[in-house]
Amino acid sequence: MRACRQCHQQNAEDANFCHQCGAALAVTEGATATVVEATAPTSIQTDEELWRQFIGPNADRYLEQFKKFSTASGQPRFALSWNWPAFLFISFLWFLYRKMYLHALVYAIGPMLSTYLTGDITVGIVWSIMAGATGNYLYYWYCREQIAEIKKRSLSHPDMREFALNEAGGVQPYVIWVGVAFYILFVMTLIKMIQDGPPDFDKLPIRPAKPAAVTST
Repeated sequence: MRACRQCHQQNAEDANFCHQCGAALAVTEGATATVVEATAPTSIQTDEELWRQFIGPNADRYLEQFKKFSTASGQPRFALSWNWPAFLFISFLWFLYRKMYLHALVYAIGPMLSTYLTGDITVGIVWSIMAGATGNYLYYWYCREQIAEIKKRSLSHPDMREFALNEAGGVQPYVIWVGVAFYILFVMTLIKMIQDGPPDFDKLPIRPAKPAAVTST
């Protein structure tokens, strides 16, 4: 293990950067783990370049959509937009693809739970419409918060900043296949739930009332 001089976090022997603070790590020719300070010159990136690198694929399209969510003074605001991938494909897979894991969890469990409670399979269409109508706005806020966090950490070294941007941003193509496997499991469970029917609350056992106290005369 290699200790980071900046935060003292233990890292794997083959790590080039600390996975906690992003500080650069180096190894001497004798294969002795040694931590060195970053000496590369600072490369200044504009906000647009940071956003473009963070988004990755289809950055131009998303940046054009994001203009709707910001006022002239730079303050965020809600505006209606439409995200076709989030609507046409299984919504939670799109959130997984964009590394929005909490949103993916909501859109994985929400449709299944709603269908189970209502007994109506078409309720999933409502969730797809919600994802299509809010997907761009939710992704805008995700990018905004993550980029602000990266800038707050003052990652002036180009390699450190690029590592942080790639870790938090971009896409995860392989996660789609993991999501497909989980979704098949969800669908199988959902079919079972529909076959069993919604819970019958009328048949739940009711605790008998306590007998009234008998008063002696």
